[in-house]
Amino acid sequence: MSPDRTLFQKLFSSRPVILAPMEDVSDAVFRKLCRELGAELCVTEFVNVEGLLRGCRNARRKITLGADDQPTAIQIYGSDPDRLAEAAEIAAAAGPSFVDINCGCWVPKIAGRGAGAGWLRNPTAMVEMAAMVVRRVSMPVTVKTRIGWGPESEMPIVELAKRLEGAGVSALTIHCRTAQMGHSGAADWTWAARARSVVGIPVIVNGDIKSAEDAERALAETGCEGVMVGRRAIEHPWIFREAKALLEEGRRIDAPTPEERIALCKKHLVMNTEERGEPHGVRVTRRHLAGYLHGLPGAAALRRALNACDSLEGCLAILDEALARRAA
Repeated sequence: MSPDRTLFQKLFSSRPVILAPMEDVSDAVFRKLCRELGAELCVTEFVNVEGLLRGCRNARRKITLGADDQPTAIQIYGSDPDRLAEAAEIAAAAGPSFVDINCGCWVPKIAGRGAGAGWLRNPTAMVEMAAMVVRRVSMPVTVKTRIGWGPESEMPIVELAKRLEGAGVSALTIHCRTAQMGHSGAADWTWAARARSVVGIPVIVNGDIKSAEDAERALAETGCEGVMVGRRAIEHPWIFREAKALLEEGRRIDAPTPEERIALCKKHLVMNTEERGEPHGVRVTRRHLAGYLHGLPGAAALRRALNACDSLEGCLAILDEALARRAA
């Protein structure tokens, strides 16, 4: 076993709670915040291989990893096997913990072009593509996918998992819905359990992980080596510390206080503004603020005020005023 692969196996020895790759969400700033709250492994935003190969500034931003941004995987997506393999080499050179191939994004503009979950329409081509990428890079390659395209009566994921392992894929993340389901309906974790039972590589279960209790139950029911949190983290990144406390110590911890919620709003706004400038840094933080403020008295009015303000100074003043009202 190579040193890289030994390190890779250690990543999953503690059954980590992982931040999912999410476009316009899991950027370097958000990864840092989630890591501070207990995320043990993070995955970047989706990196388009064509943009990466052209040297697109946004693609370069996505694969730039700071010294403290580890362990993090870079996720790439595309529909051409040769281009994916070439882009994987560039991604690997950026120093991630591993390279992940997106075979699960169901959004029509991606899947409809054969990328993302579009690969599930031709599992043989998907396996051949994964094998090509594995051959081109010296670090572990993983795949994130769904249980099938849909509406198959018997999902292909179990046989596909075996074939991907045979192609040299080092781990598999399974979002337990079909591509056609998108985010509708309930994720069926039994498919992750079935896939896990037939392979020797780590399997990460994904889909409907909304609480620490969900994370605990998903791992118990599937036997998987990790659990991945997506949309819930956008509004409640505290899920990582809550899940870690439950999984490692059997301890249920209190929800964040109002003061903690406001403090995270301020911290995220400051970090995003330092990273992206004004007003862009302020605007890209807004998608998180409603969740951060959830449950606070007057949260709706506070959210409206923040959404109408494009300056960091103004937003911080609004939040400080909210804190002062609480202290009065």
